[in-house]
Amino acid sequence: MDGNRLTISTPTDREVMLSRDFDAPPSLVFDALTKPELLKRWYGPTGWTMEVCEIDLRVGGKWRFVSRNPNGKVIGQFGIYHEIERPLRLVNTESWEDWEAGETLVTNLLASDNGRTRLASTIRFPSREVRDVVLKSGLEHGAKAGYQKLAEVLGEIQHTQGGNNAKDHAVSNV
Repeated sequence: MDGNRLTISTPTDREVMLSRDFDAPPSLVFDALTKPELLKRWYGPTGWTMEVCEIDLRVGGKWRFVSRNPNGKVIGQFGIYHEIERPLRLVNTESWEDWEAGETLVTNLLASDNGRTRLASTIRFPSREVRDVVLKSGLEHGAKAGYQKLAEVLGEIQHTQGGNNAKDHAVSNV
């Protein structure tokens, strides 16, 4: 796998797996997935803005994101955290405020490899039909753009923090 390339697969008829390597330690990538001040900098495709980012990072805690696309459409997402094993595992549900598609289960696994992190996100949808709608709606384009912005934010943080000292930047919320 090309480390900076997003790989998308469908391991089952209800799942999508997104996988990409980042030039940052797992603790920093985990922070970028869970800290509002970092999420607001990268979440979503180019041109999208995150207007609301609420996170109660504890098992049973709720999260809610509201994003606006370049055309002004607002999209809300929300869920509950089920597992938090900082910095290697984060499991949460996800639902949409404007679409009654049912609840998804998102499992993020972070693996360290020589100062890099492989992020593998598996999304289990309530049905194959919902999975296919999401795939056809631009998941690949949005994920590629968002993960590219994430890579840039991680690079900026590491540059500011002095390279390998970026792991010291990570402060546990758990």
